[in-house]
Amino acid sequence: MREFSAEYLDTTRRGMWEDSREALASLDLDTAKRVLDVGAGTGVLTRVLREESPATVVALDADTSLLQGSVGPRVQGDAARLPFADDAFDVVVCQALLVNLPDPLVAVREFARVSRGQVAAIEPDNSAVSIESTVETEAPLARRARGLYLDGVETDASLGAARTLFAEASLEDVTVDRYDHERTIEPPYSDYALTAARRKATGDGLVSDRQTILAGETSPEEFDALKQEWRTMGRTVIEQMQAEQYRQREVVPFFVTVGSV
Repeated sequence: MREFSAEYLDTTRRGMWEDSREALASLDLDTAKRVLDVGAGTGVLTRVLREESPATVVALDADTSLLQGSVGPRVQGDAARLPFADDAFDVVVCQALLVNLPDPLVAVREFARVSRGQVAAIEPDNSAVSIESTVETEAPLARRARGLYLDGVETDASLGAARTLFAEASLEDVTVDRYDHERTIEPPYSDYALTAARRKATGDGLVSDRQTILAGETSPEEFDALKQEWRTMGRTVIEQMQAEQYRQREVVPFFVTVGSV
């Protein structure tokens, strides 16, 4: 399973819930008494679930250091071997977890085992991310880097809709809804946006994915050439930021798959 920092999880997950809770509309949160958030990380979705439901919401993650950022009931555990009895929860949900698991079907079957009501997965299709930028080279470079990364990653990072997995786990009444998570960068620039720009200019952001990219068919020489283009693009981003001209819009498609046991 791929591992992520608390900062990464906070940044990528929190924004999705700031403007809308529409992605949770198909969950029976009003009547649930116990809800499990699997792969909770720092508890971003856990907090949202607690705001939307009177239920006791339990956060579970394999990484105890990430769980330290969560409050309330929390359990260290493996999504493929959940430490709960059968039918222990009314709703079991995960966000951006299955795309990072080598065998997501095992996890979904575990979700179905411990649920007496619904199972839900909120998963991105990382192959369909789109970017618009005032820096002309940013979108094509990001598209190229993403393709190389997906070629090297060992999990199905473009999973998106999990209808087939849910059917194979014998879940019924399966529905799939799409929710587009939009992130924008514009003046005044946030600390995160400024840090991201610096990482583009230094190439550090791309270097962090080097091992995964090279696990595909990309050669070290091809990676180094891409890094040079990436750094040039990053310097242009910083120049536009200094003039308060830089704008970026990124759209990540998420698919909310819900089924009943």
